[in-house]
Amino acid sequence: MRLVIARCSVTYEGRLNAHLPTATRLLMVKADGSVLVHSDGGSYKPLNWMSPPATLHVEEPSPDQADQGVTQVWRVQAKKSDDRLIVLIEEVLADDSHELGVDPGLVKDGVEADLQRLLAEQISLLGDGHTLVRREYMTAIGPVDILARDADGGTVAVELKRRGDIDGVEQLTRYLELMNRDPLLAPVRGVGEVNWATPVRRNGMAVPLEEKVDLLMGVNAAATAAGADFVSSRLFLVNEQKYFASTDGSYIDQDVHRIWAPFTVTAVDKASGKFRTRDGLSAPMGLGYEYLTPDPAQRFELPGGVIAYGQAYDMRADAAAAARQAREKLVAPSVQPGRYDLVLDPSNLFLTIHENVGHPLELDRVLGYEANYAGTSFATLDKRGNLQYGSDIVTLFADKTQPGSLGAVGYDDEGVATKRWDLISNGRLVDFQTIRDQAHILGKSESDGCCYADSWSSVQFQRMPNVSLAPGKTTLSVADMIKDVENGIYIIGDGSFSIDQQRYNAQFGGQLFYEIKDGAITGMVEDVAYQIRTPEFWNACTAICDERDYRLGGSFFDGKGQPSQVSAVSHGSSTTRFDGINVINTARSLG
Repeated sequence: MRLVIARCSVTYEGRLNAHLPTATRLLMVKADGSVLVHSDGGSYKPLNWMSPPATLHVEEPSPDQADQGVTQVWRVQAKKSDDRLIVLIEEVLADDSHELGVDPGLVKDGVEADLQRLLAEQISLLGDGHTLVRREYMTAIGPVDILARDADGGTVAVELKRRGDIDGVEQLTRYLELMNRDPLLAPVRGVGEVNWATPVRRNGMAVPLEEKVDLLMGVNAAATAAGADFVSSRLFLVNEQKYFASTDGSYIDQDVHRIWAPFTVTAVDKASGKFRTRDGLSAPMGLGYEYLTPDPAQRFELPGGVIAYGQAYDMRADAAAAARQAREKLVAPSVQPGRYDLVLDPSNLFLTIHENVGHPLELDRVLGYEANYAGTSFATLDKRGNLQYGSDIVTLFADKTQPGSLGAVGYDDEGVATKRWDLISNGRLVDFQTIRDQAHILGKSESDGCCYADSWSSVQFQRMPNVSLAPGKTTLSVADMIKDVENGIYIIGDGSFSIDQQRYNAQFGGQLFYEIKDGAITGMVEDVAYQIRTPEFWNACTAICDERDYRLGGSFFDGKGQPSQVSAVSHGSSTTRFDGINVINTARSLG
């Protein structure tokens, strides 16, 4: 054991925070790496709650610290938790090491245990109406000897000590601080000072305005040259800087970047006055301006001559293609209503996932919190573990860590570290999305990390994480999938949508529609919308392309709450087949 007497200050960061100003103290460095802090006033219990083993690193002080007289900086980090001690030493008065050998251990006389047991058996000694909750009630920093309730239901904590001093009072105060929190609020462990940033290669906020204008003007020119009559192009660039601090001991600084480059191309038949549009096939992304630098590796050549994009986008090339396809839509035949096997590109399926998986599995919606504004959900709590939401190849997962996604952050707005988890596993409903005050309803010990506010002036509440369809496990390309379709429609891009208040009945359109006959694309059709019931639709899923085709779609504007807040969220998938889906003709006359 090493014994150091030094003038020092000590800061504890972990389950609670504590600070000792500069004074002369005894520092005991144990063989397990942990450090105990003592003075004539006794040991400082809050600083000794670190669970060994630990590691001690001695560092040189920073220039600012040196100016304040600091000569050494000790950093003691627990190996099994985020607890740490930071010791700033100004002067070392003594430094000795001793080999103490093997300690036979403490032999307790049982006085405290006996007193605890006797008081628990006679809890009324605390006062009329007192009831026992339990002995050894565990908190984040250790057990309370006895937890009870008074006649009014208030919390009563009893800590038994051999002698009464300030150490016991201080310890009891901290126990009570923890116990007076909402008992149904899932705990979260403080993480100290941390930083998280979207891994951008080029900050869109630093790109000169002239470069952005040149890009948009080039996009408009490319579309016009390819046959467009009207073009509107835009750039959305977001830099969200969030700082979160909590009494749990978290100080989280996050720098979030998002980008979106939408456009709409219109082609007009001047003889008839008929017009058709085609929106861009980009997706909003959690990336920097590098997203707008074309990359052949992120270029997907699809059946029908369509080019899709992954995590790099050629906006000019897509605009020219949009103009040609808008002209093709002018002469495309109108679809014949009926049942078809649908082949849905990720640029279409993301919206369906958003509306009939993401929203109905928000636990606050299931519980009716949004009933007056956005409805409820058919996926009620009793269906967890029981409902066959889709076919056995369907696994839908939530993920707030997915690189390039809109929802990717390190921590949510309750200081909870983000993660990935399954909502639908092999077709079965297995989970919902929760935040700290909901976790106990599902028997979870921690939040799923999906709490969010769109501004410092807004209250945080449950928001949808990225919800995505897992790629197929067998090798399957889009072309191979289409070869097996006898009578189907291949749909690319999102369009209009409508869904009921329980997220059960829905209708979705698209941007581009190609008829499939006997395994081959025969040409473009128009006026397509598919109608579904959520479980029937996902149980009709018969094939999913593999991870090579996996791409993200998403929205900047997921609205929820009163007054409404928006959040940005992505949904990934590979191209997916659904059999026997009802298709209507949106141009039909009802007169």
